[in-house]
Amino acid sequence: MLTAAFIFQPGKRDAEFDRLNALISEAARATGGFLGEESRQSADGQLLNTTYYWDSMEALKRFSSHPKHLEAKRGYKHWYGGYHVVMSEVAKSFGDGGPEHLTPSERMGTSSMAMP
Repeated sequence: MLTAAFIFQPGKRDAEFDRLNALISEAARATGGFLGEESRQSADGQLLNTTYYWDSMEALKRFSSHPKHLEAKRGYKHWYGGYHVVMSEVAKSFGDGGPEHLTPSERMGTSSMAMP
């Protein structure tokens, strides 16, 4: 399992941002190998983080080359104050069964959430 964390400083949000953001999420969900996504915001609201989960690097590459993703990347300076992407391989995950999460909980022996 791989993750791609998109960490960004919010900038100007407008109707075009909302439209492309929705299309990017749809494109991710439609890409074979997509496992899920989650978003977080820093307490001060200065940083947002959307983490996408993938079953393989090939799936992540397919998403990265999707036309709507490329369209959004071209206009990032209009919508973001800056961004940083972290790609990681999930080596291990565990917990006590709560909160629910899409990664497997090794201590529980199963995923704590059904995969989409």
